[in-house]
Amino acid sequence: MVVLREGMCPGLDEDIVRDLRAANIKTVEELVSSDIEEVAQKCSVSYKALFAIRRVLLAQHTAFPVSGADLYEELLSSTAILSTGNPSLDKLLDSGLYTGEITELSGGPGSGKSQVCFGVAVHIAHQLKQSVIFIDTTGGLTASRLLQMLQAEASDSEEQMEALQRVHVFRLFDVFSLLDCLHTLRSGRLQQACDGGGSVKAVIVDSVSAVISPLLGGKQNEGMSLMIQVAGILKTMAKDFNIAALVTNHVTRSGSGAVQPGLGVSWSHIPRTRILLERVEGAASTGHSSRRSATLIKSSRQPCHIKEEFDLQWWSRSKEGSSGKRKLDETDP
Repeated sequence: MVVLREGMCPGLDEDIVRDLRAANIKTVEELVSSDIEEVAQKCSVSYKALFAIRRVLLAQHTAFPVSGADLYEELLSSTAILSTGNPSLDKLLDSGLYTGEITELSGGPGSGKSQVCFGVAVHIAHQLKQSVIFIDTTGGLTASRLLQMLQAEASDSEEQMEALQRVHVFRLFDVFSLLDCLHTLRSGRLQQACDGGGSVKAVIVDSVSAVISPLLGGKQNEGMSLMIQVAGILKTMAKDFNIAALVTNHVTRSGSGAVQPGLGVSWSHIPRTRILLERVEGAASTGHSSRRSATLIKSSRQPCHIKEEFDLQWWSRSKEGSSGKRKLDETDP
């Protein structure tokens, strides 16, 4: 269910939303299925205005049939692949993050989810020279960490600052703020965020589970509804703006004790690709505590359960002049 909110369509202002709520009409579904004439009388709102609002909402939220051939042609013409900057992860992801899709990184505390997100943001902003929306729900992102990674990529301070300007950070700590932010970005302000140049090519949410999982305990229905709303708008943004969405998730244990991504079965259908990050056993004792394993647990392109190991410090060490960096530059879109 989609909650009615100010600005969803022309004419739907704060006063009309308030009057509709007073008439016990709180969602798009309730408005489009109601008797508009009766609602207009109850709310003392113009029938013509309500009819126009209802027509726009129907167009926005009703599915229309599209042929499979048209969808395939659209996919071929619009999809881009964004390198993560790490060859091991790119190999696991079949070359990188695909625009128009949601990719999920799941893992326990210390698994490196946030570090990977920082590295991806830095690579897209610096190497690809595109803008990134970074939504931080845990307070873990700092400018000094991004700068440290950028200093490993480029020695020129002006180049570093230009890349930093392409990373647009939103700090949000509850699901309602997250929804408001995503709605604002989708409503046409996504490209307006690009003060540092380049179009927005990625939206990163670290972490989506931090603001959703607390709501999935007591009021199960409300929490589930909010989770589906977040998923829906992320999918819409990814497709409509041709961007890659990268989200992080916590992990739980199944009945057999196996580690699995959190947020339950309903969420499991949302990401197109899911990767589980874990510490490499014995890495700390051998002095390689930054070693991580990445296991592909859901994909429409690659066999599942393939695994790659990588070093979290990949994005923080100087790669200038190395053959690895030259190869990445040549394969970046």
